[in-house]
Amino acid sequence: MTEIQLHKLDRGLRWFFSAFLLVLSIGVSVGLVYVCTTTEINPQGTVERYAGSDTDEFDIPEKYPKSLEAMLLTTHTHIISFAVIFVLLGALFHFNSMVTGKWKTVIMIEPLIATLVTFGSIWGIRHYHPSFAYLTILSGTLMYLSFYLMTAILLYDLIIKDW
Repeated sequence: MTEIQLHKLDRGLRWFFSAFLLVLSIGVSVGLVYVCTTTEINPQGTVERYAGSDTDEFDIPEKYPKSLEAMLLTTHTHIISFAVIFVLLGALFHFNSMVTGKWKTVIMIEPLIATLVTFGSIWGIRHYHPSFAYLTILSGTLMYLSFYLMTAILLYDLIIKDW
């Protein structure tokens, strides 16, 4: 099944996959902007997002800790969504002609692991210790970098290679 190479596919199919990747990238990028807006992309903002704001006894917190229901909903929807995204992306990536061997496998599997670590670590922030924010940021960064790396390689293979 590895005889298939994306750059050798029918032109219409290459454009279809390219359009899919561009639309998917827009959706993922909007989600990333949302993360940046709600966490300020720093450990303290990430902690406040899930564990709530630190306040004195008589102050009203700016952000409340996420409820169990909110945590379950966030975890459930994101793990399923990212699993589907990375299975589709990984299936296409398998047929790229640029990255081969062990690196191809690592790049395909890494975002799935990072998804579990990212959304598992938000539970750590909420229920155990604020330092889990560093793990959330690291694994989330790796997850998004994997997404954009695979997408860039796929778009190059589909649109530019053999043009």
